[in-house]
Amino acid sequence: MARATLIKAAHEVAPLKVLIADDDADLLDILAFSLRREGFEVVSARDGREALAQVAAEQPDLVVLDVTMPHVDGFEVCRRLRISSSVPIIMLTARDEDENIVQGLDLGADDYVTKPYSPRELIARVKALARRSGELSEKKGNLHAGPFQLDPDQMEVRRNDTAIRLTRLQFELLRFMMANQGQVLPTETLLQKVWGYPVADASLVKTHVYHLRQRIEEDPSHPRYIVTVPGVGYVFNGG
Repeated sequence: MARATLIKAAHEVAPLKVLIADDDADLLDILAFSLRREGFEVVSARDGREALAQVAAEQPDLVVLDVTMPHVDGFEVCRRLRISSSVPIIMLTARDEDENIVQGLDLGADDYVTKPYSPRELIARVKALARRSGELSEKKGNLHAGPFQLDPDQMEVRRNDTAIRLTRLQFELLRFMMANQGQVLPTETLLQKVWGYPVADASLVKTHVYHLRQRIEEDPSHPRYIVTVPGVGYVFNGG
């Protein structure tokens, strides 16, 4: 399970812990060095089996998974983690393999980076995702909209008193929508406010909205609460 607070205060000793799983030893060393230089604690794994063991032993705050790893691939690691954990996950996938991107997001990954990439790009994604998760843990005050009750302190969502299990990213997406219910939210705004940076590929938002609807809508094929505004974005209707 992810730690309650991902962004540590400057005076705290423990840095953010990131697990990187990749079977490319050279790339793994470069990424580990780059992240440590930025102040992160790094745990590494060279295959999916080791990644699962390291998550259980080290309880990282954020996980970076390469798709193609021996023994257990990144998709299967992501699927298993999502059974019991909301730890933020970034998938590493080959460029132009859209099916891999969609599959990773479908399994519960929060974001993806396509290869080849620079360590600076990945670090920016790690920082943005960690920042959003940290801001979420610091938010106070429950939200109510229609049948939904959202508690940021407990990261808990209920619909008519029935608990709904969401990933951390899904929770933040719903929280932002509920806080701005009735307002049309452009895709670009959601990317900036929920992910923490503009991303050119709007499919990231589309896929997460799809899965959020699966969790909260009574009939996801005819959504009542998260309504698409064609060519613009979405609006949350709590009533």
